[in-house]
Amino acid sequence: MHLPRRLVAALAALPLALTAACSGGGGTAKPSVSAATADNRAVKNGGTLTMALSADPDALDPSTSVTLLGREVFTSICEKLYDIDANAQIVPQLASALPDVSGDGKTVTIKLRSGVKFNDGTAFDAAAVKKSLDRDRTWKKSARTADLAAVKKVDVVDPGTVRLTLSRPYSPLTAQLADRAGMIMSPKALDAEGDDFGAHPVCVGPFKFASRTSGSQIVVDRAPDYYDAAKVKLDRIVYKIIVDPNVRAANLKSGDVQAAEELANTTVAGVQADPNLRVVSGGGLGYYGVQINVGNAHGSTEKPGPIDTPLGKSPELRQAFELSLDRTAINKTVYNGLNQPDCSPLPLNSSFRDKSLTCSNRDIAQAKQLIAKSGFKPPIPVKLQVPNDATNERLGQVIQQMTKEAGFNVSVQPIDFATGLEQGAAGKFDAMQVGWSGRIDPDGDLTGQITTGGQNNYAGLSDPGIDDPIQQAAATQDAAQRTRLYAQAIQRQAQLRGMIYLYHQLYYLGTRKDVAGIRYYADGLPRLGTAGFVAK
Repeated sequence: MHLPRRLVAALAALPLALTAACSGGGGTAKPSVSAATADNRAVKNGGTLTMALSADPDALDPSTSVTLLGREVFTSICEKLYDIDANAQIVPQLASALPDVSGDGKTVTIKLRSGVKFNDGTAFDAAAVKKSLDRDRTWKKSARTADLAAVKKVDVVDPGTVRLTLSRPYSPLTAQLADRAGMIMSPKALDAEGDDFGAHPVCVGPFKFASRTSGSQIVVDRAPDYYDAAKVKLDRIVYKIIVDPNVRAANLKSGDVQAAEELANTTVAGVQADPNLRVVSGGGLGYYGVQINVGNAHGSTEKPGPIDTPLGKSPELRQAFELSLDRTAINKTVYNGLNQPDCSPLPLNSSFRDKSLTCSNRDIAQAKQLIAKSGFKPPIPVKLQVPNDATNERLGQVIQQMTKEAGFNVSVQPIDFATGLEQGAAGKFDAMQVGWSGRIDPDGDLTGQITTGGQNNYAGLSDPGIDDPIQQAAATQDAAQRTRLYAQAIQRQAQLRGMIYLYHQLYYLGTRKDVAGIRYYADGLPRLGTAGFVAK
């Protein structure tokens, strides 16, 4: 499971900060999302925009990519069959319309845009779509196989139409095709590059890949063959890798970069205060929380087994652990109030969200009663793995302090991100801080995360009360029925507490005020295809 983004911020004195948060102390004012989604100021033609990224993306191959930063770059160079709009609704991109689904849900027909070319000048057509989807489905190195597992066959009906035959009805398919599984690659480039496509990616996009210097920058140039070229104003985008958030903010203030993604919570106020800069927010689809190992004895995709830890054995202790946490105080203390506290994996504005859901409040007295009922004597030992950056370590320390009052002895164990993922998948942990960048369709936030054998189900949850409703929801197009089924699964997970959800993360994008036309939506991906410098 990948974190939404790397979070970095300076540590502060915890007792003082926690006291202020619990008493309703102030936080940084939240920048407005609407300023990003509705910035229609006229921009001039030409220029180079330098955009600071918080980390170096993985290979720019849609079939293998697993990072959010890679998805950011893909918005400029690799369009998809579908995308989302400012209201987080799925809309056609390389497709010309939403899919036509047969009555039994097993045949999906997709009409394609006409007159479209890849950035190498070759034609985009149904044969190209089939080649990309088949690669995603069958290539041994593909990370998209689970996304397209329901697809049994892809057929070319005519140059402008593809037909997908499914092994079972699968309503989340369109949402999958609005992500990396829907990115269509140039057949010519695939044949030429093979497994190394990610080093020289060629797709359809407003910009085309130009060069990459590992750990330093990625350069993309305006694509002359783009079907909507009139809307593209910039000549070039330079994605500059600047890991340190304070350096990103400083470069933005100095003008060395004109835009910077993922401003740290501690730098947002300073950027807002600069008269030459603006801050807008996106995101909210993903979630962050604490995953507890309740059954991952042999690996997340293997058969669950007993876990020999107090939290793993006792539902009462897991409930007590959650009751010792104050989500609002955590948000204020660690994140300056800039995230959205919640106890569900689904975004606050999701149409599939259970409107009757209420989150538990901190209740130390009840937590202590549950600990006594569990049969375990306090202090209850808990090893909590956290990513080894300042903000996540701070979150771990706040959790440590809060749960101590109830009778837990939390040992915070910082660990590098990659190793943490390996140990999570292997089940070598008691509890760990985890995040997920979120998907438009609830299936993308649930199936791989909390169902039996899910790749990211590090908790080792295995319960028909979770599995069955999620599987049934994916098999129907009835939105009301899907909402009810997801509510059942989420409620059952909340009882088992393999995952204790804490908040939805918002992302903050800083730009110079003379930059306009960036689209920054709920997925937290800055879209630069219509960006440019304000005409004077």
